Amino acid sequence: MRYALGIEYDGSGFQGWQRLSHGASVQAEVEKALSFVANHPLDVVCAGRTDSGVHARCQVVHLDSDSGRTPFAFRQGANSRLPGSIAVLWCQEMPQDFHARYSARARRYRYTILNRGMRPAMQREYLTWERQPLDADAMHRAAQALVGEHDFSAFRTVHCQAPHPNRNVHDIRVWREDDRVIMEVQANAFLHHMVRNFVGSLLLVGRGEQPEAWVAELLAGRDRTVAGPTAPSSGLVFLGPRYPAEWSLPPEVTL
Repeated sequence: MRYALGIEYDGSGFQGWQRLSHGASVQAEVEKALSFVANHPLDVVCAGRTDSGVHARCQVVHLDSDSGRTPFAFRQGANSRLPGSIAVLWCQEMPQDFHARYSARARRYRYTILNRGMRPAMQREYLTWERQPLDADAMHRAAQALVGEHDFSAFRTVHCQAPHPNRNVHDIRVWREDDRVIMEVQANAFLHHMVRNFVGSLLLVGRGEQPEAWVAELLAGRDRTVAGPTAPSSGLVFLGPRYPAEWSLPPEVTL
């Protein structure tokens, strides 16, 4: 039987999602807990790997098990074994042709910047601090150049293992809520550090160090070395993948 699970996690204490030979990973903790419930070793496949320090509101994974455990048993049993920073939100049986990664049609991220003169004492793991005033409207206008299908080489880390740099950005928005500047972006898929590199360049626009048109120039130039720096991982949350309605998954991961 194939199961899909929605998983929330605080990535602060992990080296990222992917299981590693050394260091703590979210995948290893999830597999250990679910294997205990199933009473046999399990591997899980995720919709999109997250880097060290990156959080997830609703990561989606799938697994195969012949244990006969119900979705309720997997959810409740796993949560009893997982550390407090990881929680299974839901679990449901799925057709055998469902795939957490390949069935997804989009992924969505949020990046939050605390924009004030004083550094944060609370929620430091979920924010990036910027002391200089930011023009969120200018950042939003500049970001619209990124919408559509493009070669995103200018926003791709040199360590990216994707076979090509083309991605399709469906939507990107930047707005202010009091002393926070928030960016949300949805695309069919993302390159390594792509969202954090978007933020790093948009910060230069927000501070007035670069004009709004600069982001379009970066995109066209395809040169990572002239773009802004990679923004910190704190502040980045994987909101989750998006699937066609035919899979009957919860609304938060349905297009």
